[in-house]
Amino acid sequence: MHGVGLGPGAQDLLSVRADKLVRGARHVAYFRKEGRAGRARRIVDGMLRADAVELPLEYPVTTEIPLGDPRYNMALSAFYADSIARLRAVVEAGEDVVVLCEGDPFFYGSFMHLYTRLQGVAPVCVVPGITGMSGAWTVSGTPITWGDDMLTVLMATLPEEELARRIRATDALVVMKVGRNLPKLCRAVAAAGREDEAWLVEYATMPEQKVTRLRDADKATPYFSILLIHGQGRRP
Repeated sequence: MHGVGLGPGAQDLLSVRADKLVRGARHVAYFRKEGRAGRARRIVDGMLRADAVELPLEYPVTTEIPLGDPRYNMALSAFYADSIARLRAVVEAGEDVVVLCEGDPFFYGSFMHLYTRLQGVAPVCVVPGITGMSGAWTVSGTPITWGDDMLTVLMATLPEEELARRIRATDALVVMKVGRNLPKLCRAVAAAGREDEAWLVEYATMPEQKVTRLRDADKATPYFSILLIHGQGRRP
């Protein structure tokens, strides 16, 4: 089994190894919300072989239940157990399966939950990918860190006070999982006194890519938008 990092969204940013595995895969699994194609599947559109067997792994919940509600973990635990059973059946039949992963498989992705559960069950090879945040700061046109800058990566799902505290304390910043958390994040950035430094990147490296100052951003923004504050540290 292979967990394959697809990078930030553009097909030509896949590694050579990832491209070869995706194009040659007989069985291809990917995460998606029921009723949607799924971003990982959209990234590889036109790349799969004609006889590829697709295994969509459909989340039972995403934002319908609060993260702190015990039902959230229960639903996802059952989902991952079912996903493992489906993938294991393919492997035990003597077939390989490629699991598509947005960005890098080991960086905040759903694949990690499969990987840990597959230890001792089936051999898994992981192919790294360019992270979404790397794609975001590249299309912003400005280096994210200089010299001894400290970089902090946060999730916008954190409490507002915690966001403000950490934003205030770092040199350079990446905030992921923005989406409906944007109003809270805007308040936290303002409370940290860094509103003039903040940028919002939507759909980095993809055709619909958009880079705006946070203060000029739309109130509604995609879940996979990324906020950036570039470091201004030591340089020659």
